[in-house]
Amino acid sequence: MAASSSKQASLALFLAALAVSSAVLASLAPGAGAATTTCTPTQLTPCAPAIIGNAAPTAACCARLKAHPASCFCQYKKNPNMQRYVTSPNGKKVFAACKVPLPSC
Repeated sequence: MAASSSKQASLALFLAALAVSSAVLASLAPGAGAATTTCTPTQLTPCAPAIIGNAAPTAACCARLKAHPASCFCQYKKNPNMQRYVTSPNGKKVFAACKVPLPSC
């Protein structure tokens, strides 16, 4: 039971970090323009069980990773609230399993 509670707490923390990071990135985004990329970390929510709980990534997770702009992953790697998820061992396993290269920024 304690492990399940710990995973739920980790998942809640992950989702909270996604929400906070999304708000911060939105506030820092330059004015709307054709060349701007919108980074929305909450789009990666289907990957939470794989990153937090060491589950295999789902097809939905891999599809979201592949559709997400690489420049956003660079922003997440620099964001203290997000980097632990992107660069964690489980995060790296998810990127590898989905065959999505994690950019070196």
